[in-house]
Amino acid sequence: MSMDRKIKKKIWTFKRISMYALGLLFLSFVLYSFLFADKRSKVKVDSEKITIGEVKFGTFQDFIPVTGNVQPIETRYLDAIEGGIIQSINKETGEILEKGDVILKLSNTSLELSVLSQEAALYESINRSSDTRLSINQNDLNQQAQLAEIKYQIELLKPQYERYKQLYKKNLISKREFEEVEEQYKYYMKRQELTYASYRQDSLARSSQISRIDQSQRRMMQSLEGVGRILENLVIRSPINGQLATPDLEIGQSINPGERIGQIDVLDSFKVRVRIDELYLPRTERGLKGTFTLAGDEYELVITKIYPTITDGRFEVDMEFTGEQPDGIKRGQSVRIRLELGNSAQALLLPVGGFYKDTGGNWVYVLEGDGARAVRKDIRLGRKNPEYFEVTDGLEPGDRVITSSYDHFGDNEVLLLK
Repeated sequence: MSMDRKIKKKIWTFKRISMYALGLLFLSFVLYSFLFADKRSKVKVDSEKITIGEVKFGTFQDFIPVTGNVQPIETRYLDAIEGGIIQSINKETGEILEKGDVILKLSNTSLELSVLSQEAALYESINRSSDTRLSINQNDLNQQAQLAEIKYQIELLKPQYERYKQLYKKNLISKREFEEVEEQYKYYMKRQELTYASYRQDSLARSSQISRIDQSQRRMMQSLEGVGRILENLVIRSPINGQLATPDLEIGQSINPGERIGQIDVLDSFKVRVRIDELYLPRTERGLKGTFTLAGDEYELVITKIYPTITDGRFEVDMEFTGEQPDGIKRGQSVRIRLELGNSAQALLLPVGGFYKDTGGNWVYVLEGDGARAVRKDIRLGRKNPEYFEVTDGLEPGDRVITSSYDHFGDNEVLLLK
């Protein structure tokens, strides 16, 4: 007799186990993604459109590039003191002059008449003061003559008075005769006393008056000399040795008082006038050096004068050569100068790039490992020259940094390079 056996159904079949395994794997993936996956925003970037710079340790040179204009070491301007009409032109622009050379002559009829009138008035005043001095001296002589006459009379009367006095005591002459001689003698003695007192007082006044007259005459003579020099101002002369530079001037042209009619340039040496951005004014001082290259040779300059007035966002400085100056250098020539603002120092260097305008130097994208992606990193920068930033914090030597513009990266924290 045959007997059927009941087959027990399996619970953990391969299919079921596979389904549970896949479910567990999916749950683990979801859990991992939620807890551990990188949630930072990302964007793909074409690696050929970016510039990468490497951070390195080296010498930081604190300098800025500036452009200078060559000028003569000294310039004297020619301004017309007196106005007039150009009568003759003795020297043309570009000529080399010596001090005192006549450049041009002006004519001014009204000025010449005014000078003649002033000279005549001064001469008249000088003559009047001379007449006054002569009168004072004449009065002095008259008083001296009076004193001499009185003294002479006293010398004549004194012996006679002494004789009559003795004769009167001896009753050899009358009292009347004695008194006549006595009265005359005492009269001249009193007159001498009063005349001398008046002469002494007048002498003090005369001395003071003559002193004032002398001072007045000296001032008038100085004025006369000054008036005489007014016409000399119609002759324009070179104040120094140098090269003349004037605008177009023509005979018969009218020149106003104070009008600039040219300049004299000293060509024995040159300086360079440099315009610098106002940002660097607090760091600019006399003694800072700069260099430029011309025809393969390097030349050194030093700041000797600073003009702190700011125009169009820039101020100016004068720089002079510390050694030899280039042969054949010309007035008005432009030179590109490397101006040092401080001493060189060892520092961590990051190449300059367009990233700075987007981040202000507060963060950059730094490449990781194989360079497949770059992550955002906070940094701190110090000084800057045209080539490098000085890195003070956030980067290490060997770090590779995207230095080109970040315009198209948005706010993404990770860049995926392809």
